[in-house]
Amino acid sequence: MIRVLVADDEALMRAGIRLILENADDIKVVAEAGDGREAAEACRTQEIDVALLDIQMPGRDGITAAADITRLSPRTCVVMLTAFGEEAGVTRALRAGASGFLLKDTGPADLIRAVQLAARGEPVLAPRITRRLLDRHVRSGRDTETARARLAALTPAELDVLRLLAAGLSNAEIADRLYLSAGTVKAHISRILTRTDCANRVQAAVLAHDAGLADES
Repeated sequence: MIRVLVADDEALMRAGIRLILENADDIKVVAEAGDGREAAEACRTQEIDVALLDIQMPGRDGITAAADITRLSPRTCVVMLTAFGEEAGVTRALRAGASGFLLKDTGPADLIRAVQLAARGEPVLAPRITRRLLDRHVRSGRDTETARARLAALTPAELDVLRLLAAGLSNAEIADRLYLSAGTVKAHISRILTRTDCANRVQAAVLAHDAGLADES
């Protein structure tokens, strides 16, 4: 059973997300929070697999909560809920340790699927925001030399995996493309994150774009 926390300052939004998620047989919403402080405390005191956090909350917002949860409960996967156009907030959230982000208008089936993917360590990236986020990041300037230096420790096989990860492929899709097992891909990604000092797949994808690796796809 995937244990989920839903954090949003609007009770109606929390209730709607709960209703959607609990239609899935393998998901249970075990906690709700109206602000970032409550969300972090819930993750500290309970076993939470996936925390869905609204970026904009009163008091301690979702970004601050993401940093707190990453520190207090490393096992919890943090996914941000965001409105279209909040790329700056998404960037800050990723730096705080969030593993992915979803648009608030995500459909019920996609929301359920995203939680299931997050619980398995798979990427949870809203395509529309991902493209705008990366475009915005590139326009702001990228330190290609530094990024390439961080990739220097990777093997050719790991670079192949990272190139496809940066293109937005899931573990299963990468495995199929490279004729590898899912377990091998997962092991490669774990080593990539360790060797590049990235907290999650999204940071690794941004690093690949900085280094120009994604441009070679």
